[in-house]
Amino acid sequence: MEFLDLFLKTLLFRPYVFAFLAAFLFSAIALIGWPRTWRFWLISWITAFVCEFSSTRNGIPFGWYFYNGSTVGQELYFSNIPFMDSISFSFLLFASYSLALLFLLPMRAGTRASGLPGLSFAPAERTSWPVFALTVLFFAFIDMVIDPVALRGDRWFLGKIYYYPNPGVHFGVPMANYAGWAVVGAISLSIYFPLDRRLDQPLPQHRPSTTHRLLLGGGLYYGVLAFNLAMTFWIGETLQGTTGLLMYVPVTAILLLRLLTPAPASQ
Repeated sequence: MEFLDLFLKTLLFRPYVFAFLAAFLFSAIALIGWPRTWRFWLISWITAFVCEFSSTRNGIPFGWYFYNGSTVGQELYFSNIPFMDSISFSFLLFASYSLALLFLLPMRAGTRASGLPGLSFAPAERTSWPVFALTVLFFAFIDMVIDPVALRGDRWFLGKIYYYPNPGVHFGVPMANYAGWAVVGAISLSIYFPLDRRLDQPLPQHRPSTTHRLLLGGGLYYGVLAFNLAMTFWIGETLQGTTGLLMYVPVTAILLLRLLTPAPASQ
């Protein structure tokens, strides 16, 4: 009963996190189906939790940081780690994966649906090394917007829940933190990709196209980005917000160019 009570408190205390989580489940099931979705979720969540558990005790892989326990009793914790924090890694990794696939999946010649190019979704293509690398990059990249504003959570409704004993050069965030995010992403995908290739479960039908299904995950990525940029500007951190915004101008421009450029004609 205590667990359920804390879970309900967490739901009311962090509704935006659960909104992103629901968007992740919807978009992931639409793209890869439930059997792959729950495996992706579990792998990434456990990896993130273990890495956070480790880092708050020995500084590996994120560097030293500590949760101050200010919301104990208000939301669910596993050991010293807030549930909402470790679970966020899962939907952010999937959103990063979707974005990387939008950039890298081969276009199917002469196919378009609702004005968007058709993309192939073969196992070798969706689990390739370039997809792996770009997913990890996008995963660490978005934290360069999230972590600086989360660190200032006492100025908005997140609350001051953690701190770095040795603040870093990037708006108070140590660069080791971003390396840690890359480690979590790399470990999670290293486990999930071989599993995806071996799993004998059919994918859901992608209607009207794979591209449309991927845009759900890509939309989640930009939704999280927009939320955190909005909080950054709302608390008056104009330089920090502008820096984060400018980081994504070339990324977005390249993505739009790829999606709006007609696929090569079939031979």
